[in-house]
Amino acid sequence: QVQLAESGGGLVLAGGSLKLSCAVSGRSFSRHSLGWFRQAPKKAREFVAAISSNGLTTNYAASVKGRFTVSRDNTKNTLYLQMNSLKPEDTAVYYCARGLVGWATSTESEFGYWGQGAQVTVSS
Repeated sequence: QVQLAESGGGLVLAGGSLKLSCAVSGRSFSRHSLGWFRQAPKKAREFVAAISSNGLTTNYAASVKGRFTVSRDNTKNTLYLQMNSLKPEDTAVYYCARGLVGWATSTESEFGYWGQGAQVTVSS
């Protein structure tokens, strides 16, 4: 059984930083890509970042590139998202997901398991 649990969300001022973590249970952690998505109120869920199974390739949405960094620790079965220079428009529920593939895909349908989400609120 694969389970994902996000932590590290909260309230931060614009320009500040937060780091999200996602603990992943289940077998074959190091064989699958991992990703982050977010959903703002009244908006569709959107891709944020992804990392390949071996951690060597990353992929970012244009809106976060240069501000967010995705990483993983295959010894701890954990995914991270370091978020810097946060903006009010980054306010959303952030979801981590485990991919059905090994590459750093941004395609939502290529992720098979999802966490419950963590709220990130950026105030101006």
